[in-house]
Amino acid sequence: MSFRVRLTLVAAAAVAFAVVLASVVVYAVVRDQLRNEIDDSLRERAAAISRGHLEARQDFRGDFFLDIPGPPLGGAGGYVQVVEEDGTTIREHPETAAIPVNDRVRDVASGDEDSLFYDTHVGDTHARVLTFPAGRAGYAIQVARSLTEVDDSLARIRTLLIVIALAGIAVAGALGLLVSRTAVAPVARLTEATERVTETRDLSERIDATGEDELSRLAGSFNTMLAALEESARAQRQLVADASHELRTPLTSLRTNFEVLMSERELAPDERRRLLDDVVEQIAEMTTLIAGLIELARGEEQASEPEDVRLDLVAGSAVERARRDRPGVTFVTDFDESLVRAVPASLERAIGNLLDNAAKWSPPGGEVEIRVDDGAVVVRDHGPGIAEEDLPFVFDRFYRSRSARTLPGSGLGLAIVRQVAEAHGGTVTAERAEGGGTRVTLKLAVTGQPPILKAFSAAT
Repeated sequence: MSFRVRLTLVAAAAVAFAVVLASVVVYAVVRDQLRNEIDDSLRERAAAISRGHLEARQDFRGDFFLDIPGPPLGGAGGYVQVVEEDGTTIREHPETAAIPVNDRVRDVASGDEDSLFYDTHVGDTHARVLTFPAGRAGYAIQVARSLTEVDDSLARIRTLLIVIALAGIAVAGALGLLVSRTAVAPVARLTEATERVTETRDLSERIDATGEDELSRLAGSFNTMLAALEESARAQRQLVADASHELRTPLTSLRTNFEVLMSERELAPDERRRLLDDVVEQIAEMTTLIAGLIELARGEEQASEPEDVRLDLVAGSAVERARRDRPGVTFVTDFDESLVRAVPASLERAIGNLLDNAAKWSPPGGEVEIRVDDGAVVVRDHGPGIAEEDLPFVFDRFYRSRSARTLPGSGLGLAIVRQVAEAHGGTVTAERAEGGGTRVTLKLAVTGQPPILKAFSAAT
């Protein structure tokens, strides 16, 4: 069963329930109103009889009959009967059918019960009966009125309400179908768009997402998801293309060197050593490049859950490693305690890339300044600095300025820094420093006070 059919059935069932409930309520109200009018007329007739003089007389046949005052002009007289305590009845006309007497009626005659209403059949006539004390011990008076007109009216009302209910259910079904078709239309468009994307692999597909309702928001979310997938696919294609381009040069050089080494041509020991050194250097360059590609290919996926870490301590570890790898460069630190939420390994790798980049551009014996404060790591070198035309692109994958093409590197270090920053909700910027060199700032969100400061605050 389709969603549209289910929605139509639910809407029709809801309206049908409301129509049936309303019909039952209307029928009950009308029924009570009609029967209340009968009860009121019986009370009025009972009051008139009580105010008048009621006596039993004997006709020429010796049968007793009631001589009762007639009803007011235009009033309903009803059918009157006197009941003795033993169940004997006296009627207006002896030949007419008697109103059935039950134990409760005899209780009224004996004075054990007050007035009561009940329904009964007098002959073939459905009647409403009021029984009340006669004012003389051992007797009760009954006044009955036919319910034929009320029953006929209720029958007509029942028929009319059934017809109205059926018509309402039919209209509800039609309207439910129309409403479901309108409501499901955005879902149908979403389904068609999904099927087209599945068939064509075209992530540029979009659907119209106008309005503020839930389905429009769903369509908007679908478009956002498609845009993210399209960007991810584009980035993957770009990564593959860039990687292929970057790997082509060292692979070609390796192949050339291996062909020379494997040739039958005699090589001088110095030339063979130089070729082997080139092979080792090219393999190391490819290893670094592949490691960077793997790091970038992970995207924003984190191998570990972020945690509260001391940024100054992570930066200190990265500086110690940089000092071992770059003994010809002096690293000057200025650290303040700062607590951020991050993956320690990823953060240390990003800071290490900044230090490595700064050391690469520093002159021999130069200084690299590292400052940590308020969730930010600022790395400044005293090298030639980045040209103004290169500043917008320094964090792009594989980007290398003209001056950097003669230096070792893959052009992935700063791209990894930007990726780590964005994965942690932070930013990274580069600028020319006053007095020469480059200043790079990695900024992360501060989560609160460092543990030492928290403990001090609690103690005070």
